[in-house]
Amino acid sequence: MAEQFLTKITEALDDKKGQQIDVIDVRNKCSFADDIVIVTGSSNRHVKSLAMEVSMLSKKNGLIPLGVEGMDAGEWVLIDLGDTIVHVMQPKIREFYQLEKLWAVEADA
Repeated sequence: MAEQFLTKITEALDDKKGQQIDVIDVRNKCSFADDIVIVTGSSNRHVKSLAMEVSMLSKKNGLIPLGVEGMDAGEWVLIDLGDTIVHVMQPKIREFYQLEKLWAVEADA
């Protein structure tokens, strides 16, 4: 995914008051994505709003999400944009799963 579109995603999340926006480059760590975006939403409604914003932005840019999971509960929504995976999480969920730490671990050669 183009860096420009990744920047648009992070700016849109910031505009919607997404918290702790992290972009992790996983090109050399996995085969299914280039980047993972993790953002915190303050409530179910906020998580859903952030996820909808990413989905609408991608569609405006001609990219239909391959999948959106978790929209009903609004605790953790995953948006699969192909080369980029976006995780929108409530604070307690993000703290529990600590995805940043998972992807920070370098695979041994």
